[in-house]
Amino acid sequence: MGLWRSTHEAEGHMRRSADPELACPVSPVVDIVFSRWTTPILWTLHEHGRQRFVELKGRLTSITPKVLTQRLRQLERDGLVRRSYHAEVPPRVEYEITELGASLGPLFAHLTTWADASLGRVEQARRAYDAQNGMAPPS
Repeated sequence: MGLWRSTHEAEGHMRRSADPELACPVSPVVDIVFSRWTTPILWTLHEHGRQRFVELKGRLTSITPKVLTQRLRQLERDGLVRRSYHAEVPPRVEYEITELGASLGPLFAHLTTWADASLGRVEQARRAYDAQNGMAPPS
């Protein structure tokens, strides 16, 4: 039934969990996929293929090396990225998107379609809200 579970399925899931955060069937996916830097890292690996850390860092210039390392470890733990260590001198480490990570492609494509169609309306709603509530536009 589309992206959302049927009412019957959702009610059964909610009965199993009284916590509203746990009752939402997409919460775990959102936590995994939409953590800061996850989508740019996955997109970069999907677009450019297997890369060394320095190549990724060069393409994601706003991320610090420490945060990139943390995110790559988490993505590897989640099975979305594969880390390959090559025992050479000097050692070489490469990262690539896994089949599981690549399977998120249709989700991202759907979100891109939604963004193209809807972000203008979101911005209009924000401006209207800010004007109604006497808020200055963000600079």
